[in-house]
Amino acid sequence: MSQPQTGERVSDVLALFISDLHLQPAHPATSEAFFDFLERHARRAQQLYLLGDLFEFWAGDDDIGDAFNQQIIAALRSVVDAGTRVYWIGGNRDFLVGTGFAEAAGLTLLPETYVTEIGGQRLVLLHGDAQCTEDVKYMEFRAMVRQPAYQQQFLAMPLAQRKAIIAGMRENSRSEQGGKSYEIMDVTPQAIGDVFAQTGTDIMIHGHTHRPALHRVGATRRYVLPDWEPDATPPRGGWIAIDGNGAITRHDLSGAVI
Repeated sequence: MSQPQTGERVSDVLALFISDLHLQPAHPATSEAFFDFLERHARRAQQLYLLGDLFEFWAGDDDIGDAFNQQIIAALRSVVDAGTRVYWIGGNRDFLVGTGFAEAAGLTLLPETYVTEIGGQRLVLLHGDAQCTEDVKYMEFRAMVRQPAYQQQFLAMPLAQRKAIIAGMRENSRSEQGGKSYEIMDVTPQAIGDVFAQTGTDIMIHGHTHRPALHRVGATRRYVLPDWEPDATPPRGGWIAIDGNGAITRHDLSGAVI
């Protein structure tokens, strides 16, 4: 697939990548860190890629009118209006984001596996949950909720009912994760290798696992994004950047290169 067209902005930062902020009213420090990132860093980049789980949950685009959601949408729209092109890949928490949200925020929705070229680097972008193939129960759940027929039926329910169902799912998920090993909840080498082979790329950026790192296997490089929790000890969060020379760097919440 071809690279999205950039705007007229001249910047030495071609693209920024973030994921797993899990924005919600109960965690205001994360929202403030996100707003600071948008103001100080995203506005200076040509492109911003949101690679899933920006929100703790998304019950449907008819929840756009919620005051908290409006705040996030306005912040994203201000970055777009300043000249940064923003792109979205849904995560396991917010895959129900649709065209209504995209139009309100001014961003572009991408498929769940997306190949592009930035700064001379050909890379594949994804959230990462589809590659956790050893978590059989989650993969079965994922296959169900990603079906258009299931989503159509779910979105036809009243918003309050959908939110109650999601709250129950989140509680069950927390309980089940306590009994799962880190290996089961991580991506599997075979699934990652399959993505590289199918896309013909050797660079990948993804989130989901909350285990930020750079993994090198043979000629491939796999960059894993962090989750965001500024109140944690030590604080968690950050992003990946690609500059005009094609250099890929990892940054912490302060913007320092890791």
